[in-house]
Amino acid sequence: MLNAAIISAIEDFAPAAFQESWDNTGVQVGSLRAECTGVLLCLDATPDVVDEAINRGCNLIISHHPLLFKGLKRISGNTPVEETVMRAIAAGITIYSCHTAVDSTAGGVSYRMAEMLGAKPVKVLSPLSGLLVHVSAIVTPDCADTALTAFNEAAPKAMCFRSESERYTSSVISGDPFATADISSEKCVKIEATVDASLTRRLSDVLAETLHSGLLALTTEKVADTDSTIGLGVYAIYEEELKPMELIDRVKSAFHSPVTRCSAMPDCDTAIRRIAMCGGSGSEFISTAIRMGAQAFITSDTKYHDFVDFGKDILIIDIGHFESESCTKEIFYNVIREKFPNFACYYSEIEENPIKYI
Repeated sequence: MLNAAIISAIEDFAPAAFQESWDNTGVQVGSLRAECTGVLLCLDATPDVVDEAINRGCNLIISHHPLLFKGLKRISGNTPVEETVMRAIAAGITIYSCHTAVDSTAGGVSYRMAEMLGAKPVKVLSPLSGLLVHVSAIVTPDCADTALTAFNEAAPKAMCFRSESERYTSSVISGDPFATADISSEKCVKIEATVDASLTRRLSDVLAETLHSGLLALTTEKVADTDSTIGLGVYAIYEEELKPMELIDRVKSAFHSPVTRCSAMPDCDTAIRRIAMCGGSGSEFISTAIRMGAQAFITSDTKYHDFVDFGKDILIIDIGHFESESCTKEIFYNVIREKFPNFACYYSEIEENPIKYI
């Protein structure tokens, strides 16, 4: 099995198209075409984690945080990132990071946080938009059936439309790099579908590879849309009522957080049923959680002034960044084992929280 098969399973669950614009989800080091000998799961790819992968016989590391956030001007081993890159390349290890893509996908980090706390997710705090793309392929009549099959195989959930023997002027494909002929007077077939944005590259590659000169033009157009199940943060509800300290104790237990930083406690008799959460640094969504009616918000890396500005309006429960995102390893594990039940997949055992509570 190639590394590409494992990574494809991850991206089927959390498409790279779901990542934030500033992020670097994807292959950090290595090759998709290498035969995979085993997968090691971690939060951060470090030199020690690479050594652990070598010792376990794994040549693929799946991390949550990207190894590379900005370009390296040199690779000399003078920083942990440089050393990690050097050791991985020397050992033939591929590192793939799935960061805000798994933060945003349905069933991702915030959904898992809600599940760990025993609450039912209702909707996301910051839904993603622009997730759909309308793809139109103009093909010669003899290639129509092949093109339709390619659409259905690459995007099985999409509804494809076929327009027979229409004539298209050259203005339709003006500036289109896929245009290979003047089709203003030729009979053509137009096949179109609205597909997940993450599938457009795969679809265009399949069409170009299978149709060759039969593909006269391929155009894509973003569709204005918003998916309420995909995005950052989650609003969730409890069936039962919890007192403030009961919720805090449940948070500490679920995330193995020895301490929490909390805003001013509401009255001890207050009944809490509506909560919101965001893995990692999610304090930007505190005001959104308040507008949605949440009574408590769980996240990490909350700033002092967030407590000042919002602490009287909502119970802020700040756990460690490491604690809030450790569940990503379990998410990746379940995705891989569901598709490849007998494949070697391991949690990192040497990884630990870089922050110590004293």
